[in-house]
Amino acid sequence: MKRIFYLIVANLLFSAIAFQPAKAEERKIELADNARSAILMEFDTGTILYEKNVHESLPPASMTKIMSMLLIMEALRDGKIQLNEKVRASEHAASMGGTQIFLEEGEEMTVEELLRGVAIGSANDATVALAEHIAGSEEAFVQRMNERAKELGLKNTNFVNSTGLPAENHYSSAYDMAILGRELLKHEDITKFTSLYESYLRENTDKKFWLVNTNKLVRFYDGADGLKTGYTSDAKYCLTATAKRNGMRVIAVVFGAPTSKERNRQITKMFDYAFSQYETKPIFKKGELVGEAPVKKGKTRTVNAKTLTQVSLLAGKGEKMEGVKTEITYRNNLQAPIKSGDIIGKVTVFKDGKPVSETDLVAEKSVDRAGWWTLFKRSFGEFTKIGR
Repeated sequence: MKRIFYLIVANLLFSAIAFQPAKAEERKIELADNARSAILMEFDTGTILYEKNVHESLPPASMTKIMSMLLIMEALRDGKIQLNEKVRASEHAASMGGTQIFLEEGEEMTVEELLRGVAIGSANDATVALAEHIAGSEEAFVQRMNERAKELGLKNTNFVNSTGLPAENHYSSAYDMAILGRELLKHEDITKFTSLYESYLRENTDKKFWLVNTNKLVRFYDGADGLKTGYTSDAKYCLTATAKRNGMRVIAVVFGAPTSKERNRQITKMFDYAFSQYETKPIFKKGELVGEAPVKKGKTRTVNAKTLTQVSLLAGKGEKMEGVKTEITYRNNLQAPIKSGDIIGKVTVFKDGKPVSETDLVAEKSVDRAGWWTLFKRSFGEFTKIGR
């Protein structure tokens, strides 16, 4: 009979009343009056603090590049590419219109330089060059984008290209963009690029190119450090943005604002609301070891489980909590081989017996499959125990 192994790791008792923060709509607060759709989400718990038409399918313009950057960061994490390796621009990449860094066919830049072009300058040619380098063609890269969207449960998203240039059947939603931004932000190094207000490419040449961040909030809003703007005549002004203050990170998305000024105003209004009304109370740090998961047929019988991100509770400003507990569950029949970083379980935070957030747990180290002799000795030992 299959079992889910679990362990109650904490019963956190605080001194006051329950904590389910009210959304802005419940407080009759309008935060994005001049946008087609919008959402405000707290990063650690995924709690939605404000929403407006969040599942409406709309053109995302260059916010598409959030998915492109996610696949780039995952390729870096998996060792498929390196920041210092050279990428050669194809004719297709060099032909991209719209915002660009003016790559020439055959020109070479490093992955790191091109990623700066994408994250800071929203360069279409840099995005396509990286897409081709990772997947072999932009078409293959876009196929992976859509596969990844399905893996993340994005039900109102479909990509036709890697850039967000206008195309039929290319769409997403505010909710999907928030989920996608949250996934990208799990790669903390991305903000080293998205937070830069300016940078240069082709330095020490006569073609020095100045990059200026299309997201002006990274310069003018305290704590803002990403993520991606977007604009086309159809999509209007869009932005998926993130900011962090006092240990709390939030993600805000706006689709279809009439001007860039309005786009920034509404994102700022959402940020101000979040930071003035809410705070997070950490339970486990990112990467903290919280238990051991049983492993079948491994060289070791268990593997340490660690948090993938910080585990927190969300509360109203100054509000305290009581009756909170956390529960760890491991995947059924976890078998070797297991790679370091594989998801092996989750930690769930409960309030009054109801789950309020979940965070993935990953393997601290790899566990190779045990040899047949080791497995035989284990089976023989279990058999002798039974016979006693």
